[in-house]
Amino acid sequence: MSRPATAGKPTPPLLLVGNPNVGKSVIFGALTRRYVTVSNYPGTTVEIARGTGKAVPESPEVIDTPGTNSLTPRSDDEAVTRDILLAEPHATVVQVGDMKNLRRVLYLTIQLAELGRRQLLVLNLEDEARDLGVEIPSGDLEEILGVPVVPTTAVRGLGIKRIPERLATAAIGAVTVSYPPAIEQASIEVSAMLPEHLGSCRRGLSLMLLSGDARLEERIIRHAGEAAVALARRLHDEIENSVGDTPAAAIAQARHACVAALLDSTQRGRRRRPSRLRERLGAASVHSLWGIPILALVLLAAYEFVGVLGAGTLVDFVEGTVFGSWINPAATAVARRLLPWGWARDLVVGQYGLITMGVTYSIAIVLPVVGTFFIFFGVLEDSGYLPRLAVMVNRLFRVMGLNGKAVLPMVLGLGCDTMATLTTRILPSRKERVVVTLLLALGVPCSAQLGVILAMLGSISFAGTLIWGAVVLLTLVAVGWAASKVVPGRASDFIIEIPPLRVPSVRNILIKTVARTEWYLKEAVPLFLLGTLILWTLATTGLLPLLERASEPMVVGILGLPARAADAFLIGFLRRDYGAAGLFLLQKQGQLDNLQAVVSLVVITLFVPCIANFFVMIKERGLKTAVAQTAFIVPFAFAVGGLLNWILRLFAISL
Repeated sequence: MSRPATAGKPTPPLLLVGNPNVGKSVIFGALTRRYVTVSNYPGTTVEIARGTGKAVPESPEVIDTPGTNSLTPRSDDEAVTRDILLAEPHATVVQVGDMKNLRRVLYLTIQLAELGRRQLLVLNLEDEARDLGVEIPSGDLEEILGVPVVPTTAVRGLGIKRIPERLATAAIGAVTVSYPPAIEQASIEVSAMLPEHLGSCRRGLSLMLLSGDARLEERIIRHAGEAAVALARRLHDEIENSVGDTPAAAIAQARHACVAALLDSTQRGRRRRPSRLRERLGAASVHSLWGIPILALVLLAAYEFVGVLGAGTLVDFVEGTVFGSWINPAATAVARRLLPWGWARDLVVGQYGLITMGVTYSIAIVLPVVGTFFIFFGVLEDSGYLPRLAVMVNRLFRVMGLNGKAVLPMVLGLGCDTMATLTTRILPSRKERVVVTLLLALGVPCSAQLGVILAMLGSISFAGTLIWGAVVLLTLVAVGWAASKVVPGRASDFIIEIPPLRVPSVRNILIKTVARTEWYLKEAVPLFLLGTLILWTLATTGLLPLLERASEPMVVGILGLPARAADAFLIGFLRRDYGAAGLFLLQKQGQLDNLQAVVSLVVITLFVPCIANFFVMIKERGLKTAVAQTAFIVPFAFAVGGLLNWILRLFAISL
């Protein structure tokens, strides 16, 4: 627990707090404008964005906390938000909420008031609320809550300037929840046992302890001793006997009743139904039957935009013309003129050169694909379809111990597994992040690799394509199910808001695409260069051919493939699509028959991810987990391929 600030201490930060998906990040960007840093919260893998408040008087630090629905946490993200609130007791809180979901907003407002936090309430998405006929008189709401209220439409910049203007009027909420007498009395007793320096925060903390918040108990014991925690535990059973329910449930019911009374006093207008077409389309998109063809159309659009335009047309132009005809020849000429040493020229522009391989791969091959994917992903996100997609796949993902939210990084993996591994941060629990990281590394081909795979499948029978797809899908489900049993922890509850379908904002999509592209350039490109450097070192020292020869018995004996296929699997670790390209070349040269092609494609799909993704796995999950997952994937991929080879030959299946 933090003690009061003393003279000379830095200005307390501004904390952005709110439910998930209400536009906090947009408001954070508007308040900070630049000088933003992102880092993990101590002791967790949850990222926190911090920035200098350029639009805020005296330029305090602004912290964008993870989305939360309650200050009694049920996920790592919610726990981090609560911990930041406790660690910064003097910070002003800017609560951001969705105007059309005022019930959920006020539930959090009440808890901030019980923690004694000075706050300003920002009701975002005013335009969507107005379209639905929802009217929130901000003046009346201010008077009832006792805190300033600012309506905004953040993506259009409307109302944003009023936030810094009204910060000086931030206040502690005046709303008081009426709890059952047993809870009120217990709260008073537990509050009295908490240190006096916590002040008005004690009521909120006592209610959290009575709710059975184990994370908070550990924190209280570390900073204030065991007395308050021991008392709360003893009173827990007494309250349950008195109210006929758990204290957590009784506290939640009282808060919901308070919110309902507030809504009756403030919310005006009759909520209009969305347009009939949008309503029907929105309902059909999550229907167990009609949602499937809609999903098929979305996937077809993704294939045409990302696979054909991005991975085909744009990659051909950027790789073939921009790099192939202009940049790489020019770089080679300059290197030959300025670098007298052969090894230095090879390092820069050789077969495994930093420019001719590292930069060309990351910029010419991958960037057009992930760039078009970011645009398409932004359209899905802004249109409101992504939550519907999560609902559609939730049942399948439950088999793997996950929920529908995991579909987001899995879909992104079809663009780039390296980027997708970074986005596993959005998943609430460590268990889910570990399982999804494993599945991404195991069987989700990136777009560059997928393009080569589809080219190979196009030259064999449809049955071969079905076998490849079925084996990969069943393997993912089976490994996901097994991993969910082995990895400790519990999956988070699947709670997701389904927003109305809307026409995407071009400006919003462009802003998100630029931000994500910048993220890719900073996070992924250096890893591609590091992978290229390792490959150059192996080739220069003569270790590369030794490794290729060492893997031949496995490739020839178990998989039944020609010896040269060993090169493809080794290169596949360093550059995933190049491994598939090596198999494609063998197929074109007639060295792989259709049966061998299917076996090799199953193995290269399930094979260990590229080295860039491996480094990101270390960054996100830690060295021990990354090495353990890789050590499992490599022999497992060969085992699946060997079993498939044996079955196909045993039954003499013709492809």
